[in-house]
Amino acid sequence: MSTRWLEWAQEMISIAQAGLEYTGNPFDKERYEKLRKLATVIVAEHAGLDLQKVEQLFASDAGYQTPKVDVRAVVQNQGKLLLVRERDGEWALPGGWAEPRLTLKENVVKEVLEESGMRVKPRKVIAIHDRNRHAGDVYPYSVYKIFVKCDLLGGEFVHNIETQAAGFFSEGALPPLSKTRNTAAQLRMCFRHLRADQEELEFD
Repeated sequence: MSTRWLEWAQEMISIAQAGLEYTGNPFDKERYEKLRKLATVIVAEHAGLDLQKVEQLFASDAGYQTPKVDVRAVVQNQGKLLLVRERDGEWALPGGWAEPRLTLKENVVKEVLEESGMRVKPRKVIAIHDRNRHAGDVYPYSVYKIFVKCDLLGGEFVHNIETQAAGFFSEGALPPLSKTRNTAAQLRMCFRHLRADQEELEFD
């Protein structure tokens, strides 16, 4: 299905958000608010989402709009890749939204420990993907997904509020994947980088 409508809505939201940030004219502010409102209606209607939730999503974001950052840890043990089972029962590389005030390395270490109980040392960025160019669905925000290869230091799974389990999986025996978090193609990329440490950084 074409996602041109989402691209147009995202552009409208970006223009409106930048206008709200930089204009001092109250009449222009009102116009930018109306533009953002119209864009949220487009997103809600075409994506089948609740309008109030979409409005809250965008109203909570202020300042000049830039891509959000999602970090994903690529951790191996004897040729197998670390995955965590999300609350929906599907599996993904440990990771999530990057938190402000933490470096990329600190975010990766935190996410892996919280979701899998494993301690890691981030070593190398292997890929930076634009989420909407790889995922099978549409997402209202622009997202940069950063894959970081890590050394495993140790640890064991600890029950937590984010994930149900953690495990290491071979390329030929992957569990059902959370495709909104990582696709099968992205995991194949991870295995390729695990096999060949000199692979170049991949980015969109």
